[in-house]
Amino acid sequence: MKPVVILSTILLCVCSASAQDAARPAYLDPSKPTEQRVADLISRMTLEEKAQQLNHLNGGIPRLKVPAWGGWNQTLHGVWSKQSTTLFPAPIAMGATWDAPLIRTITSAMSDEARALYNLGADGPRSKHGLVFRSPVINVSRDPRWGRIQEVFSEDPFLTGRMGVAYIQGLQGDDPHYLKVAATVKHFAVNNVETNRQRLSAEVDERNLMEYWLPHWKAAIMEGHAQSVMASYNAINGTPDAVNRYLLTDILRGQWHFDGFVTDDLGGVNLLVTAHHITEDPVEATVRAIQAGCDSDDIQFETNIPLAVKSGRLPIAEVDRALGRVLGVGFRLGAFDPPEMNPYSKISADVIRSDEHLHLSLQTALESMTLLSNKGNFLPLNKERLKSVAVIGPAGDTDYETGNYYGKPARKVGPLQGLKEALGPRVKVEYEQGAGFIEAADPAAIARAVELARRSDVAILFLGTNLKVEAEGKDRRDLNLPGAQEKLMEAVYAANPKTVLVLMNAGPLAVTWANDHLPAILDAWYPGEAGGTAIAQVLLGEYNPGGHLPYTVYASLDGVPPQNEYDVSKGYTYLYFKGVPLYPFGHGLSYTQFKFSNLKLSHPTINATGQIEVSFDLQNIGSMAGSEVVQMYVHQVKSDIVQPIKSLRGFQRVVLEPGETRHMTIPLDAPQLSYYDVVTRKFIVAPGMFDVMVGASSEDIRLRTLLEVNHR
Repeated sequence: MKPVVILSTILLCVCSASAQDAARPAYLDPSKPTEQRVADLISRMTLEEKAQQLNHLNGGIPRLKVPAWGGWNQTLHGVWSKQSTTLFPAPIAMGATWDAPLIRTITSAMSDEARALYNLGADGPRSKHGLVFRSPVINVSRDPRWGRIQEVFSEDPFLTGRMGVAYIQGLQGDDPHYLKVAATVKHFAVNNVETNRQRLSAEVDERNLMEYWLPHWKAAIMEGHAQSVMASYNAINGTPDAVNRYLLTDILRGQWHFDGFVTDDLGGVNLLVTAHHITEDPVEATVRAIQAGCDSDDIQFETNIPLAVKSGRLPIAEVDRALGRVLGVGFRLGAFDPPEMNPYSKISADVIRSDEHLHLSLQTALESMTLLSNKGNFLPLNKERLKSVAVIGPAGDTDYETGNYYGKPARKVGPLQGLKEALGPRVKVEYEQGAGFIEAADPAAIARAVELARRSDVAILFLGTNLKVEAEGKDRRDLNLPGAQEKLMEAVYAANPKTVLVLMNAGPLAVTWANDHLPAILDAWYPGEAGGTAIAQVLLGEYNPGGHLPYTVYASLDGVPPQNEYDVSKGYTYLYFKGVPLYPFGHGLSYTQFKFSNLKLSHPTINATGQIEVSFDLQNIGSMAGSEVVQMYVHQVKSDIVQPIKSLRGFQRVVLEPGETRHMTIPLDAPQLSYYDVVTRKFIVAPGMFDVMVGASSEDIRLRTLLEVNHR
């Protein structure tokens, strides 16, 4: 070929490539910075398209090749889908594991399944192809009557924060460029009552807000880097959260540098008109929400944003700001890039309900099992000596509760099946329901259960709650076993004192009679699809329980403030409750025993910005391998202001073989000793002496020492 022809060919190719680059808009060019791509896309959208994209059920924009990426779904403890996915124990059970690395593994598995469904183009129940997941729920269970305790991790901000960060990190993935899915932390903030939840105003002072109601949110944003936040229905001190600029802009973005988008709870902006009555004009409600920092709503935004802009009430720049936040998450999800560039686009359907994920569900259930009492080492049961077992109670078969925000389970291994499989054909395992969850007593049904208990070697009661007792929109009035379950329990025990109680519940149950009479009580929570298998392994000693309570179990409501009291220092949670709980926060027994010794501080003093290490030895002095949750609490010895009785500031779940000793080290930062000063409106570390306590629960303190804080 002649040189002139070669040169012409090269020039033609170069010009062709340049023309292609020029024709490709910046928002579709992965080589461009994300900010440039977002701005370019916004510049090409009509006002109506912008408004539609701020509807959280947004579709795509075909003319601009914008996919329908933004539809949302739930993955509270399993991906909510028409296709069966792995069902894990409810979040309160996850909280009982006190195992943050496990939580991250669980949510990584769930987000794998979520991405696989997205890659398949599978339709979820809410919308098509969604990559935004409205989980986790990181509200704290301040009030034991709250109906949504099943959805949260703990009553304690520190434990909730550690679990929340792990949950978010597992869900969103660890790729430096792309998100696997986007996590939405909810419900922001001071959301803790279901009764009248769409209208109520939580009256809370600034110190309580900063010390109790917000620390876990700060951790979720600044450490977990959650990409979305849901504003709750309620108001705080008269200002609905959907238009609370102090919350959504000043704190969330100004103090915590949040870089994702805020959405309201379903219909939240509409409720500004119909429930909170801050205005009678829906367009005005939309304007106020966007200006406060709420970036996404439902049909209200889609309908009213064009009206607000065209009437001059809402500058287009503020619409673009909200849209930029929403689209920024979309670009981080890789929704606008070729699939081959995104490692998560390669996740196949093989991960959905894989053997690994099913085993992980069982492992989570096992780690959550919390042994509340065990008189005379009644448990574990010796299956070699058993010939007959009575399984009794409304949760004894497949009717046990698995929790909300999940599709129909592909399977549920109930306690009856789990025990039959574990004991084999040699042992006769029979079932009588005896009572429903909430129904009045049926004497004939109780009589059948009593007769079964009488002729069996051991009776195992499976009692608790379900969504008819505690759920979204439904608080409890008391802490008692509902329906005729208490009557059933007393009758069964009278027939056979060798009766074990297995609780299957979310919120705390004041089982004082059972604690006084029955030889053993195990809390199994809402244990997911492998619940029966896990329960059987624990009852028979094939797995040593190591769960610990993530909340206080009160003996009654005596001394517990009313639900509309948001000042926790008035007597809520282990932080301030001065009564004697039935079971304290952090409580959990084992089939083995652990010895704590040799507590040391790396330095006896610390300044206001320093860090020390708290070290000690933990030894399994029993004859069975087991796990202990070591817990570190602090308390300021003398203070001019009200301080918590003690505050959790570190924990770790440890597995030890018989006779094994582990040297434990937990860091303690000076800011963890601070309190919020309402005068300076800052957290302050006061000089003085602090108790540092290490133990197996908030009440079972095994070691303690003093730490001096100075400002030198």
